[in-house]
Amino acid sequence: MDRKRKLETELFYIGLIFLAAGAGVWAVYHFALGGTVPRMPCFFDKVLGIYCPGCGGTRALTALVHGRLLKAVWYHPLIPYLAVVGGGFMLTQGMERLGIRQVRGWRYHAWYLYAAIGLIVLNFIVKNVLRLFWGIMM
Repeated sequence: MDRKRKLETELFYIGLIFLAAGAGVWAVYHFALGGTVPRMPCFFDKVLGIYCPGCGGTRALTALVHGRLLKAVWYHPLIPYLAVVGGGFMLTQGMERLGIRQVRGWRYHAWYLYAAIGLIVLNFIVKNVLRLFWGIMM
């Protein structure tokens, strides 16, 4: 097995672990905690007065789950990006591994990671410029 295929296999299994962990966290949150968890204040917001690089991620995930794609992109564009790229990778890799011959699994490309980093930086800059210079709170 070549290095790239081995990396894709490792990423696929890591993705399965994250999916299982996410399902477990959701189950505990929903059933054991009744959908309520006390929120901790954000260090960036309280001390520095700016949004953190991950600010809006939870709201974006909630909006995406409820089918509000544009709101999800506004809250944090990384979440819909990960849903498309990560979901597409996992779905096509899984189908290929199940032996569905018509489907070839998406291959890993380094630009997936660079695009994700770019979205985080762009989101951070845009939201803080809007907050600091125009007083627009997200």
